[in-house]
Amino acid sequence: MSADDAGMMSARPFAPGPTVSHEFSTMRAAAQRPPATCFATRLAGAGLLALAATSFCVPAAVARPKASASASTVTVDYDIALAGLTIGTAQVAGAFEGSGYRVDVSARLTGLVGVVTGGMGSARAAGSVASAPQPSTFAIATKTSNSGIAVRMALARGNVTQAEITPPLVDLGDRVPITAANKRGVIDPASALVMPVQGRGDLMDPANCNRTLPIFDGATRFDVSLSYGETRSVEKAGYSGPVLVCNARYTPIAGHRPDRPGVKFMEDNREMSVWLAPVEGTRVLLPIRIAVRTTVGSNIIEATRWTRTGGPQGGTHAAAPTGSTTQASLAQ
Repeated sequence: MSADDAGMMSARPFAPGPTVSHEFSTMRAAAQRPPATCFATRLAGAGLLALAATSFCVPAAVARPKASASASTVTVDYDIALAGLTIGTAQVAGAFEGSGYRVDVSARLTGLVGVVTGGMGSARAAGSVASAPQPSTFAIATKTSNSGIAVRMALARGNVTQAEITPPLVDLGDRVPITAANKRGVIDPASALVMPVQGRGDLMDPANCNRTLPIFDGATRFDVSLSYGETRSVEKAGYSGPVLVCNARYTPIAGHRPDRPGVKFMEDNREMSVWLAPVEGTRVLLPIRIAVRTTVGSNIIEATRWTRTGGPQGGTHAAAPTGSTTQASLAQ
């Protein structure tokens, strides 16, 4: 979610933080249209944090990453809950081959919230993995019952070379300006979900939590800082084993509204975490659970199924350490 809008959550069923749903508020206000509800996956994105720190609305499904038979692929299905009530579903599908990656993210609101808002969308990113993801392309398209927006970015070595938002954002003069420096050394919200193992260390080394994600979503620049909390064991359909529990903090950099109560709320929020599980056959961790405290209760995005195919074959147990016209679409 955008922290700018966190303070509005008490008046809306759900509006959390992975991309540009906060810009919907600006455009709707300018057009005097009623706000729609989106859900966040910024975990860190990871809009998922960027995973409940980035927000976007998305469709029921998105095309699976194209990969050769030698690539390791993983698909993680999630339930989204707010204050104990399930309000939607999400999916992350990733393909990893050599140093390359591609990740597709999708989600939808269900039940009454979905009926009222019609929120949907999809996000996609691709690039290479080194000590951190180095995306080359990122795109997100979102659509509600009365509005829509698309963001496309091209990047090189962590620097944004081209960015486009359609329709253009309405400048109300209350945001911290985004400078050229804010577009250097960044990753997009979808790529923020890909957590490379640090160095040659163990997959479950606590040090893998300790990192800062410099995220730019085309409209705002913010950091999500992760730190090790504990190691737990989980049992999910398709995955059984240890996970790293990382604590998360949000720091706005540019593009946000500093006078909004939600900014202060998110900056002071210490009840955010992301649980990371290893993708077998790779040196990458992905979120299996994201939790963010909001003004209306805990927003939890938790895996219900973990499906891995391709690459080196083996079990899914990780060792402990010693559409329709209402659908949004993205170009291939």
